[in-house]
Amino acid sequence: MEAKMLGLHHVTAIVDDPQVNVDFYTSVLGLRMIKKTVNFDDPSAYHLYYGDETGRPGTAITFFFWEGARRGTNGTGQTSSTAYAVPVGALGYWAERLKEFDLRFSDPQPRFGQQTLSFYDPAGLLIDLVEVPGVETLPAWTRGPVPVEFAIRGFAGVTLTLAQAAATVSLLTGTMGFREVGSEGNRSRYMVGEGVEAAFLDIIARPDVPRGTISAGSVHHVAWRVADDAQQEAWLSLLRRRGVQVTPVQDRQYFHSIYFREPGGVLFEIATDQPGFLIDEPVETLGTELKLPPWFEAQREQIESRLTPIRVPGQM
Repeated sequence: MEAKMLGLHHVTAIVDDPQVNVDFYTSVLGLRMIKKTVNFDDPSAYHLYYGDETGRPGTAITFFFWEGARRGTNGTGQTSSTAYAVPVGALGYWAERLKEFDLRFSDPQPRFGQQTLSFYDPAGLLIDLVEVPGVETLPAWTRGPVPVEFAIRGFAGVTLTLAQAAATVSLLTGTMGFREVGSEGNRSRYMVGEGVEAAFLDIIARPDVPRGTISAGSVHHVAWRVADDAQQEAWLSLLRRRGVQVTPVQDRQYFHSIYFREPGGVLFEIATDQPGFLIDEPVETLGTELKLPPWFEAQREQIESRLTPIRVPGQM
């Protein structure tokens, strides 16, 4: 079976304040809380997911919460920005919206032929909004505070800042199916997937910058999207044949995952589209109750007692 990559699946970051995070991603960016669960590797902390109405692959940003953690430092070996796709012409609306919330942002500027506006979330994560032609054909969360004609449709891509790019580029183009788009200054772009759901990966080469540290305000990992378990097994086999140190398949309840570090140090995941976020609650009530995997259910009372209560705007 040919191993085929479809685009971005999700991006997971680390922040320190759950309520500030909830308020920003729902009330400011207009995303839906699609899953309230815990970190499967540390059930004392939330793992929250935001996306479109159903959390379709390519829309979900997720967060681990390290309450009280020190801020990470920006540098090489990191995912330095996460880009969302919005319809062409939407950035004027977003500039006014960000002003309303007293957020600083860059003026829109062209990047590989697409207008891009950049700003930081409350935890210090750099967010890009990118006007992507045709993206208005994709679903959006229609019951949020952002009018649907301007709403985020999912991810456009991510940017990595690396000390050296050559080995990473070799992995992307020689193994992972990315195609080179071109370069602008010290930024190079690579694409994977097709049509409006394709995703870019930009590399900024900065050999002069120290290595960053991952903590609160950092992206933890980037997950790339494959259709199903058979495709994931094909990728697992291919990566191992190419000498990449990759984990066995992990059950993440809503998708299955394998993990590896690209040569520049960024943690990559390959995640399946299936089974999705509707396996344990209907679309109408996504994200309203704490959901635990079966192996944690016996500890529910103890787990809930450790979690900081949060309020999701718009939920009862």
